[in-house]
Amino acid sequence: MFTGIIEETGEITALTRENGNLHIKVKAQITSELKVDQSVAHNGVCLTVVNIEGKEYTVTAIQETLEKSSLGDLKVGDFVNLERGMKLGARLDGHIVQGHVDQTAVCKNVLEKAGSWEFTFEYDPKQQNITIEKGSITINGVSLTVVNSKMHEFSVAIIPYTYEHTTFKYLKKGDKVNLEFDVIGKYVKRLNELRQA
Repeated sequence: MFTGIIEETGEITALTRENGNLHIKVKAQITSELKVDQSVAHNGVCLTVVNIEGKEYTVTAIQETLEKSSLGDLKVGDFVNLERGMKLGARLDGHIVQGHVDQTAVCKNVLEKAGSWEFTFEYDPKQQNITIEKGSITINGVSLTVVNSKMHEFSVAIIPYTYEHTTFKYLKKGDKVNLEFDVIGKYVKRLNELRQA
């Protein structure tokens, strides 16, 4: 389980395809504290550390993960948001994040405001995911609050700290991002579907 509070951004140093899998090598400050078999969220996708070499570690994304997320679009030199699994008994500063991407979205607009930024995203309605005003959403692993919730579209407001310490500073109109919708909302939605069946 994760919280959506990003520890750092890591740099992609190598990408290797093997059958349907993608081995992703990441250079990060946290590498010295990692161990093989540990879970780390990469742009919101929970992946297992399979190898550590110096300041770099490797994780593997399988075909299903590549199909449901934006990890398949990564290039060497790109940066990803990183978060290690939550420690039991630690503060939950963000919200409950599973590291399981529901679907991707496209950045429709970036509006710079006085001291903050507003990012607007549009997602495919076929999966019937929803947001609610002031509800939680995870974008590329970052726990955020929804503003201007519409059908299949929403915005988030980004403060300077989040902008500088995550990959939001690189995000532009037309870019694809990973979305994880609020797990509590997903359970409520599913229970309502079962009651109506």
